[in-house]
Amino acid sequence: MVCDRMKKKVESAITLILIAVQISSPIPVCNWSTGFISPAGAVLYSPDTKVPRTGELALRRAIPANTSMKAVQESLEDISYLLRIPQRKPYGTMEADVKKALKVAVDEKESILSSIPAELREKGSTVYASLIDGKGGLQSLIDSIKEKDPDKVSVSLASTLDTVAELELLQAPGLSFLLPAQYTKYPRLTGRGTIEFIIEKGDGSTFSAASGGEPRKLATIQVVIDGYSAPLTTGNFAKLVRDGAYDGVKLKCTNQAILSDTELGTDGNGVPLEIKPSGQFEPLYKTMLSVQDGELPVLPLSVYGAVAMAHSSASEEYSSPSQFFFYLYDKRNAGLGGLSFDEGQFSVFGYTTIGRDILPQIKTGDFIRSATLVEGGDRLILPDDK
Repeated sequence: MVCDRMKKKVESAITLILIAVQISSPIPVCNWSTGFISPAGAVLYSPDTKVPRTGELALRRAIPANTSMKAVQESLEDISYLLRIPQRKPYGTMEADVKKALKVAVDEKESILSSIPAELREKGSTVYASLIDGKGGLQSLIDSIKEKDPDKVSVSLASTLDTVAELELLQAPGLSFLLPAQYTKYPRLTGRGTIEFIIEKGDGSTFSAASGGEPRKLATIQVVIDGYSAPLTTGNFAKLVRDGAYDGVKLKCTNQAILSDTELGTDGNGVPLEIKPSGQFEPLYKTMLSVQDGELPVLPLSVYGAVAMAHSSASEEYSSPSQFFFYLYDKRNAGLGGLSFDEGQFSVFGYTTIGRDILPQIKTGDFIRSATLVEGGDRLILPDDK
């Protein structure tokens, strides 16, 4: 009850601030400068919208794991919210959240471990033990909270959530739903994958290094792609990467996106538009979401470094066969709830997890020297004729 009252007070304060900002500084309509993206209608959505604001959080929430693990995860994510409270932070509430998560994890041990396939259960038991009492575990997080140092709590919380995600991924070795029969002809990714892009400046200049390091001619960006929520989109993209289709492709920039340049000579409409709504068991196909009516995607566009497919030039019911973009989310160009005006309109399929600092340095004319599928190749399933 204390936790709920505290959250309500914070949410109310945030609401008043956002409304004041909205009134004093009207938000401009998103204006994409390239023809393939048409702005959605203005979304003045409630500030209470709980959309993940980082790629890591969105990816963690997208894992189709055991309900007990999701309960543990939810309790811990509440602490991230409480850490944003200025001045006196509610450490007692944070500790109660962790103890609640710990109780669920201990009481539901059998359920948690039995959800892991037999061949992975030994590894799962090790990760579970680490979650309970390891360096990145729940007990360690409680100890950090007792020190009442917000920086230490933040670091310890991130480590614990990483352990939670590791255990959840073991519970999700494949898709939790059956694809519609008409879509089995497409490549598909039955889990997570990681793409590594090497980006080179087109004019021979260099990228600035983080933390005062030496400038570099080449920069690395890693993207985690999520087949759990977008199996067809990630399957198509992973196959193109594996085939070297993006090597040497130029990039072009708009005020809110970095796009791969034009099509790659592929035929047809591409992959059906694929968006998994939050709270639903499987993706919708050829259907955009109505954010105004409360429909939100599992993989939101409103995250800096989100990766999505452009629309097909033939029909908005399909994604482009090959053209993708990095979305440069900016809350100054978003609706009242912090949602992009184009939320729910594109097939988002992953997030930049390494190299977000590189994205604003990319200019039109820079190019992808290479794109490599470094993880997840074993989860890529190709039809016989592919």
